[in-house]
Amino acid sequence: MNWRANLIKFCNVAGLPVLEPFVRLCFGEDPKEQMAGIAKFLLVPILAVFIFLGGWSVASNVIKTDSLELPSPSATWAAGAELFEMHRESKAARAAKQQEKLQEAVLSMAKAKKADLLAAEAKSPAQKSNYEALALSYRKQAVVAANFKATSAPTFVEQIYTSLKTVFFGFMVATLIAVPLGILCGMSPWCNAALNPFIQVFKPVSPLAWLPLAFLVIVWAYSGVSSEAIFLDDLLNIPTEQVKAFLISAITVSLCSLWPTLVNTTLGVASVDKDYLNVAEVLQLSWSQRLFKIILPASLPLMFAGLRISLGVGWMVLIAADMLAQNPGLGKFVWDEFQNGSSMTYARIAFSVLVIGLIGLALDRVMICLRNMVSFGNAAA
Repeated sequence: MNWRANLIKFCNVAGLPVLEPFVRLCFGEDPKEQMAGIAKFLLVPILAVFIFLGGWSVASNVIKTDSLELPSPSATWAAGAELFEMHRESKAARAAKQQEKLQEAVLSMAKAKKADLLAAEAKSPAQKSNYEALALSYRKQAVVAANFKATSAPTFVEQIYTSLKTVFFGFMVATLIAVPLGILCGMSPWCNAALNPFIQVFKPVSPLAWLPLAFLVIVWAYSGVSSEAIFLDDLLNIPTEQVKAFLISAITVSLCSLWPTLVNTTLGVASVDKDYLNVAEVLQLSWSQRLFKIILPASLPLMFAGLRISLGVGWMVLIAADMLAQNPGLGKFVWDEFQNGSSMTYARIAFSVLVIGLIGLALDRVMICLRNMVSFGNAAA
């Protein structure tokens, strides 16, 4: 097995060029050349980060007013540690409350069984009726306690999960709309001519303009459908009262992020090598065979490039959508902290900005990896 080639291929496909010089160095390739690569991909970025932190520290000492000041890197780190500690404490408190209710349910069932025994031993109908009623009451208490679900205000970590669920849901909706339309536009110049005006008009529209319309559509949809029929509260582990805000944010994300995928899919399908299509004509392939065996495989790299851009746009749009729709995600966290005005407000906001950026970087890396996996040897990191 060629470990060197496989490891280098993994670095390229995963979009991690920083690892490639280490792999080559381990297999004895030119140390001077590999050290240059390590300096380029690792040491220079680390130096840039230290310069940024130094500039940030200086700015935090300069940007001050009577009541406000820019948080320093250390204050931001402390605020982040506090947020994660609050999440841990909240989770422990809910677990303790849940355990307490389970013990209460067990105790109520034990009391109900004892009441059943007393009812069986009762000597008068009145006593038996009283014990049976008491047993029924204990059983009802046990059911309520057993079904109890401890809740509290969402923590910072839970708001991260909510934002990720929202952006992935909106991204999937956008993909399901954009990819088929892009294929249709790429295969049919007439369809492309018909849809191009809508693409050019709606592509630059701000999420702040889309959100009220998304709100209108979701409220209208809910006016004729019971909340239990939506099933999103169970599917995505979202409380029923939050489903509307979740859908408003997700639909806003979809409306803003579908255009890059639509445009790139159209371009990818329209750019399929004519020789491939001529071969399909000679082989007399059906329309579906041409689509799935030739057109889609050949257009996947450009399609995934559009998906990568769409996911980045969706993550950026989500923060504003959460703020306005009051969906309990990172956008709402930033807005609530801004309205709170405590001594830790701006440190927490600064930490959330870093978290938002790092999550965006991770999502971009995932899409780069997926794109490189279908790039037929032309992967670019």
